[in-house]
Amino acid sequence: MSNAPATTAAPPPVEKIRIKVDGRDVEVPKLLPNWQGKLEPTTMLQAVQIAGGEVPHYCYHPKLPVAGNCRMCLIEFGTPMMGPDRKPVLNPDGTPKIARSVLPYEPQTPRGAIACATPISPGMELYPSSPATKQMREAVLESLLINHPLDCPICDQAGECKLQEYSVEHGQANSRFVEPKVHKPKAVDLGPRIVLDDERCILCTRCIRFTRDIAGDDALGIVNRGSYNTIAAWKDGAFDNNYTLNTVDICPVGALTSKDFRFKMRVWFLKETKSVCSSCATGCNITIGSREGTIYRYEPRDNEAVNGPWMCDAGRLNYRWVARADRIHDVYVRGVKSTWETANREIHALLGRAPEGSVAIVAGARQTTEELYLLKKLATRLGALTDSIAREGEPDRLLVSADRNPNSNGARLTGIAFTEMGIQLPKIAEGIAAGTIKTLIVFGEDVTKHGLGADLLARLETLIVSDILPNATTAAAHFLLPGCAHAEKRGTFVNTKGRVQKFMKAVEPPGDARAEWEVLHEWVHQVTGQNGFSTIEGLFNQMAREVPAFAGLEWSKLGDTGVTITI
Repeated sequence: MSNAPATTAAPPPVEKIRIKVDGRDVEVPKLLPNWQGKLEPTTMLQAVQIAGGEVPHYCYHPKLPVAGNCRMCLIEFGTPMMGPDRKPVLNPDGTPKIARSVLPYEPQTPRGAIACATPISPGMELYPSSPATKQMREAVLESLLINHPLDCPICDQAGECKLQEYSVEHGQANSRFVEPKVHKPKAVDLGPRIVLDDERCILCTRCIRFTRDIAGDDALGIVNRGSYNTIAAWKDGAFDNNYTLNTVDICPVGALTSKDFRFKMRVWFLKETKSVCSSCATGCNITIGSREGTIYRYEPRDNEAVNGPWMCDAGRLNYRWVARADRIHDVYVRGVKSTWETANREIHALLGRAPEGSVAIVAGARQTTEELYLLKKLATRLGALTDSIAREGEPDRLLVSADRNPNSNGARLTGIAFTEMGIQLPKIAEGIAAGTIKTLIVFGEDVTKHGLGADLLARLETLIVSDILPNATTAAAHFLLPGCAHAEKRGTFVNTKGRVQKFMKAVEPPGDARAEWEVLHEWVHQVTGQNGFSTIEGLFNQMAREVPAFAGLEWSKLGDTGVTITI
């Protein structure tokens, strides 16, 4: 038997079709993945996008079934003429003669095709910029605006509205419609998180298809007929799955709005920051919208390797606690308000003279990978027992993970936690009870809920706690240090599939709160003598050189969507 390594067969070449787009020769794949990832014939719309052009559209969405009902993507096209012998008719120069598609009863009038649903064929010519195509777009927009209210200044979708944008780019300057508009229901309570304004709806059915085909909840449909068509839920309160707010994202107009964000902030005032959802181990990519230090919304950020363009409602709304009035703002030493300088000086001295094995560390798996790495370095120097605490919940078939920690894999890979999280907590409790563990360091956990009750914590000589919100553990702390939410610092999480993803700082932390990695960097330097990097980029790169699972990674190579490692 040969010992030669097995070779992987090269993937078959992608079959391509040669067409013309606005007179330019273009080669496009014959087949492309559809919304389910299955290969289907490439459409006109996809071909124009590959050629670098744009076909305006409303009902089409790359992650939804094709409906073809808005007609905004109509374009003029031509196909090679075929002779009686079914062979192409050629021009004098030998090129195929192209017959532009026209209406059968009006041979002088071009006939358009809906680009989102019409497959291309060899030799086809597409004219997305022709006068006939522009005229079709104007007609479709005029039809859509017949009953649409002229309320852009007060519409919550202003600044993100495709009807508004396309009206400027492709519409007519004047309206010929003088009849009264049809008035439809306004401010309909469609569900606990959604408000529907039927007057603005253009019946693209994106919300219906998403709810039925992606969320698996066939709660929406169209009622009435003709100009009186409206979107409706089959029953009051029926539109209440965990993904309803995605319909706000994909609604191309201001028909569906979020009760949470509605009328709170104009979108053009928002600063957008690339981040990662911290609600579970899926690690959905998000964009944080903030202004002047206040977070107003989370939105999904497209990442095919993680969440695509979707995210759950629970994760999307999990930002309000960041601005809670009871946030821990100040440093406290033995119940007295103090400063970082005073607290750190005492902590450095305490840890510097702590006997080996007299310290234990419980680090939450909601801390960044870099912070867990620094805590592990500190634990190695102190001979400390370490652990993290598991959080479990009910998963779903789409995005929600059973692991409610965003960085359980980060805790395991850095060595803070074992494969089974929480396995060391009984040993830590025994050590405290026996008096061998005299100092406990807790980052981001309420250990009183996990076997280390207030009576046990009272036996410690020193309890050092870093957290964001008050709890029973922070109440017992000798040293209480205000921590940061992930939106207030930079760092990385490792999601359930081993994807290392970085997130950026959106807002400043309140009061004296400081990013935990900055504090821990100083502790490691003072206690171990190791002077690591003082920037998050350098710290990550140092960790990648020392932790085998991250070998070869660099902060700059993570990009906006992360890198998958073996776990």
